[in-house]
Amino acid sequence: MQIAKLTAAMIAATVSSVAFANGSAPAAAPAATATPTSADAWVAKMTDPTQNASAFKDPKTFVPWMTAVTDPATSIAMANAMMNPNTSLRFMAGMMNPATFQNYMQFMDPAVSMKWMGAAMDPNFYTAAMAPFINPNLYMKWMMSPMDPRLLNMGMQTMNPGMYANWMTAPMQPQAMNAMMAPMNPALYTNWMNAAVNPQTYGPMGAMIDPNAYGNVMNAFNPAMFLAPMGVVAPAAAPAPTAAPAPAAK
Repeated sequence: MQIAKLTAAMIAATVSSVAFANGSAPAAAPAATATPTSADAWVAKMTDPTQNASAFKDPKTFVPWMTAVTDPATSIAMANAMMNPNTSLRFMAGMMNPATFQNYMQFMDPAVSMKWMGAAMDPNFYTAAMAPFINPNLYMKWMMSPMDPRLLNMGMQTMNPGMYANWMTAPMQPQAMNAMMAPMNPALYTNWMNAAVNPQTYGPMGAMIDPNAYGNVMNAFNPAMFLAPMGVVAPAAAPAPTAAPAPAAK
């Protein structure tokens, strides 16, 4: 058993050192888009409509996502999350969030396609993506998963009356009430309209709907653009008429 673990660690270290070796080190991601470090954190991100597309926007983010979804710990965490009504409530509230629209509209950014085209020609990407499947530790985890305490605990939850009580009382939770009242809030539709007309929602493609992007083009139809090089100055505005003097006091 120890030999298998040491072999798996050596393979993982070798593959990770080779993968993306010819690329520059990525900058630290902000907290909102940081790579999760636990199975529960991965499940929270996968069930959040405002973030769950991030793994498909960058090949370097897709690789740790692939590693996470092949780990039985993530499947167990996902099953436990689906048994919790709060997961469904968060997902329903997230679907009404304008950030969800922005999350998927970012696929219109040509940089996303260029990253995947570059990854398709990079053998390091294929090496990193296949690393979980050539790691013996992965298959050892799946073989031992039936004896995982987290899996046994999930099975025991089906016999827990508290789980069914949580589902029955979920519609009366404040979070559920807020989600059901959200469609009656005019600010929800205003926020969606602002997100739809915001050029930053669509990345560089948003410049096509940005009126400021056409400012320089419209200057081509301005006569002053042609008169200025010839020394012709536009006539000055006529001075404003002076006010009549006030009558002298008697």
